[in-house]
Amino acid sequence: MEYFLFKTEPDVYSFEDFLRDGETVWDGVANPTAVKYLREMKKGTKWVFYHTGDERTAVGTGTVLSVDATDPKVPVVRVKVGKKLKAPKTLVEIKAEKMFAKSPLIIIGRLSVVPLTVEQWEWFVGDRA
Repeated sequence: MEYFLFKTEPDVYSFEDFLRDGETVWDGVANPTAVKYLREMKKGTKWVFYHTGDERTAVGTGTVLSVDATDPKVPVVRVKVGKKLKAPKTLVEIKAEKMFAKSPLIIIGRLSVVPLTVEQWEWFVGDRA
């Protein structure tokens, strides 16, 4: 299983919007590396929903329903809402965790789709004791 973190401006599309909609197409991604990650996703891929801007906080989860990579420059990724995180995680908290030291989330701050390790995913969703 692969895990990712998707970033969005909350005034453009917030987790509350996602909860209301239930599912959506994740689009508007232009960075070639982020597009590559989207194109390679598979049904069932889990991801963390992260608010950028002034918030800079991971707030919820989602799951990939389907990926249509017919146009490799603009993959159509349909996603469904997961749950609010039990404990939202701020960028300050994320940076304080050693496991994120070499993460693109920290190193490439403008990347809108970021791969996560299993350990990082579990830290976000609270599956670790």
